[in-house]
Amino acid sequence: LKSDESVEKWLQGYRQVQVVETGVEDLVSGRQRELLQIAMAPKARLPRKTRNPDLIRGVGKFSRSKMYHKRGLWAIKAKNGGVFPRHDPKPAAETPTQKPPKFYPADDVKKPLVNKRKPKPTNLRASITPGTVLIILAGRFKGKRVIFLKQLTSGLLLVTGPFKINGVPLRRVNQSYVIATSTKVDISGVNVEKFDDKYFAKEVEKKKKKGEGEFFEADKEEKNVVPQGRKDDQKSVDASFIKSIEAVPDLKTYLAARFSLKSGMKPHELVF
Repeated sequence: LKSDESVEKWLQGYRQVQVVETGVEDLVSGRQRELLQIAMAPKARLPRKTRNPDLIRGVGKFSRSKMYHKRGLWAIKAKNGGVFPRHDPKPAAETPTQKPPKFYPADDVKKPLVNKRKPKPTNLRASITPGTVLIILAGRFKGKRVIFLKQLTSGLLLVTGPFKINGVPLRRVNQSYVIATSTKVDISGVNVEKFDDKYFAKEVEKKKKKGEGEFFEADKEEKNVVPQGRKDDQKSVDASFIKSIEAVPDLKTYLAARFSLKSGMKPHELVF
């Protein structure tokens, strides 16, 4: 390496090959070392300069026709057959068809969320069939054994104790909160066609407006009285299969007993 030109040629090859610093110091010296440091130093980003500097504020040095040639627009136009290439404009944003109201209430009014879910019939577990004895796991009658009668339109299960044996009346239960046992009861003589979700619907009474005297009086708690029709329906259902329960030994005692876990019992090993 003797001249500056030879150093520059050598640097071009050096940029492509990784050289150990100790080896570089042996090969270069003096002017060659300075050129090597310049080549390896990070390049400083130069500020961009405009092609048409201002002579005074708002007045450029070159005219529009001069800048047309300096920017190379003539070449782009010639390349596309004498016409500038045009790009399709972006579609305009959709404007709402209804204008927003100028006035709105001070209090926010909650609007129900849009629900496009279509109701589907609830699948009944394969282990639950009419006459199956179920164990209720939650609620007022948890631990009680009941008899499954049918599945209602809402997907809930219609069950009964019977009421005469364990005090559980005709009621609806979610199948997620029951355990199906292998014990079955013959309910072929039971008629449950009249029982549906409307039968168990709660009657809503309209609240009366209170006067000045009644406003300060304490609310009286009214006891829920079971209609006589419900009592008659319960008796007729219980009487239809109470004989079939008494015909099986120990079945009446089994239904009357409450299920619970005791010490030493392993739930995962129980067979219901």
